Amino acid sequence: MASTSATLIVLFVAVVCGGSGAVGAANSALDQVCEFVGASYVTPELCASALCYDPALPCRDARDYAAVASLAARLLARNATATRDSVAVAARSANATAGLKSCLQLYDGLVPALEWAVGSVAAGRAYGAAQELMQATQFAQRACAGMVGAEMPRENGGFATMATVAHAVLSTPVPKTD
Repeated sequence: MASTSATLIVLFVAVVCGGSGAVGAANSALDQVCEFVGASYVTPELCASALCYDPALPCRDARDYAAVASLAARLLARNATATRDSVAVAARSANATAGLKSCLQLYDGLVPALEWAVGSVAAGRAYGAAQELMQATQFAQRACAGMVGAEMPRENGGFATMATVAHAVLSTPVPKTD
């Protein structure tokens, strides 16, 4: 009986201590922003998984909304660059279609624009313009998918997800983060 009581106490303490650690982790600025965005068209889970897709990135170290918005913009620009590079490889093939080459031109224009957005968001300026640009990137991805279909590299789909999440983060009224 005494060992059962001791086991129950240890189990209770483990649950309480483990639970308090989980609560602390859920209070990162990224988690708070993703919960706030979750009222929109992006779930908190999609938001967090898109912003934390690379375990090497310290995504949960973002200290406030501005840092999370900057992270979202940076990841979108990186994703656009990777997608553009994949499209460029496909467009150089002998059997590349005109649609694929047009899509490459679209991404060639998006990458510098998104790099501008990264700088603007990081500096705390032009959130509205960056938000509009991120919305436009969603349409660019859809246009490429429509023009090229199955010929489009798979990175285009990942770009669509990141564009949706980045737009949602920048479209969200600034939530209070601790």
